[in-house]
Parts: sequence; C-alpha cells; structure tokens
Amino acid sequence: MNIQLRTGVASDATAIHNLITANLNAGHLLPRTFDDVESHADRFVVAVADGKVIGCGELAPLSPDVAEVRSLVVDEACRGQRAGFALVTAIADRARELGYGTLCAFTHAPAHFVRLGFSIVPHQWVPEKISHDCVGCAQFRHCGQYAVTLPLRAGVGLRLDQTAPPSRAVAAPRASVERLRLLPVTA
Repeated sequence: MNIQLRTGVASDATAIHNLITANLNAGHLLPRTFDDVESHADRFVVAVADGKVIGCGELAPLSPDVAEVRSLVVDEACRGQRAGFALVTAIADRARELGYGTLCAFTHAPAHFVRLGFSIVPHQWVPEKISHDCVGCAQFRHCGQYAVTLPLRAGVGLRLDQTAPPSRAVAAPRASVERLRLLPVTA
C-alpha cells in the first residue's frame, strides 16, 4: 500500500471526522464536532492510500512556543504500515517550520511517542494545554492521559524506532577512583 501525506482541506472533514468518531470507543481520542474539524481542516496532516484518507493528525497551536499533536488516528485496517510514524514526523516538521519550540501530546499510549523521542513529563510542564483544554474537561485532575513532549531545537528530531539503540559497554574501573571495600565485622 502506497501512503502519501498531504495537508488537509475542508473536503477531507467528513473522512477525518469519521476516523475520529470510529475510534472514540477505544477511549484514546476526544470527541470532535464536524464543524470543529471542518474549520481546522488545514491544520491536519492526512495519510491517503488509494484515494482514501486512512489516517490523520492535527497540529494544534497552544501558544507561540508550544503546539500539540491532536486527534492522531490511523484506520484500524491500515495500522502496522508506519502511517502513524509518518504523520507524527510530518506534524513535527511542520511545527518546526512554523517556529514552535516544543511539540506535545496527551495520550493513553505514550510508548508510541516515546519510541519517537518524546519524553513523558508531568502535566504541569505543559501549562498551555492545561489552560487551553484541561481546565474545562470533566476529567480534570483525574486524567488518565500521559503528557509527552518533544523539543524542536535545531538538530533534534524524531528517532526512527526501527534503528536499534547503540549498545552500552561497561567501562573498566578507573585507577583514580578508590573503591569501597567492605570488611567483615568482628565481635
């Protein structure tokens, strides 16, 4: 399957809204109204295969320095083909081009983001998200989501999860370091 990414347009709103709605039961997405999706369609990156939208993710600005990956979803039948990775990469690239310093996401499944180089952080480290969305949420202060962030500094990018981390070797003891020796206690 050949997957292509592009910026969402208003005519994609129905497909984007259907993807989000179809995945609400899993509990990993927040509901979105059709009008909200349609008015923000240009903030979405969509994954298209065979002329059909199979995935999407929104770059939602929270402040001049912080943006959020929101409504990230891939059609269940099309998962496992790295479309999610491609969407997050495209969203991070767009955020960097627009001058954001930090990309964040709130998720029930942080492992997907951690594999890409995001770090799990306390919710309080993303006050823009708290003031923008969380305060009005029924789950505020009882949220089961994890906050993850990715710095977008020059030279920092997403990790490819298919590359193995470098192996770690244990260094030999240094002669300049005195080792603690435990002596038996005699009574």
